[in-house]
Amino acid sequence: MRRLLLLRHAKSSWDDPTLADFDRPLATRGMKAARLMGAEMARRGWIADLALVSTSVRTRQTWELVAAQWPAPPCEARFTDTIYEAHPRDLLAEIRKTGDGVRRLLVVGHNPGLEMLTREIAGPDSDPAAMQRLAAKFPTAALAGLEVEGAWCNLGERSARLTDFLRPRDLD
Repeated sequence: MRRLLLLRHAKSSWDDPTLADFDRPLATRGMKAARLMGAEMARRGWIADLALVSTSVRTRQTWELVAAQWPAPPCEARFTDTIYEAHPRDLLAEIRKTGDGVRRLLVVGHNPGLEMLTREIAGPDSDPAAMQRLAAKFPTAALAGLEVEGAWCNLGERSARLTDFLRPRDLD
């Protein structure tokens, strides 16, 4: 069984209106939420073997704060432009490229792509409470945890099981 972890970047700052969307950093609240989520992932043993991270400033900062909560050294991180505000099919294509040696994969990205992808791949045997939280909203720093049987290259519609959907407010 493989574990796919889909993490939306933490809350970004809008303090500088001259910054392009890509260049917005995390807000103080986002930094706290990223650390909290990283600590919870470590507590649950959800330490990724590989992280695929959007190249935007806020996703890179989210990754750094999450990984800082894990036992050292953190896993390999691949920064890719294709995850920045990606459509679910593009996210799925990136995930499908993952090698068979990776048991736990973390994707740090953006909405609406992450939410749409989670809904698309979550199968009928998914946890009802997690599905209900996902249906309400995929807020910043939220994490969808899915179990995946078989190779990453075979991941598709309704082929995973959503086991967890964690929001920062659930951990405070």
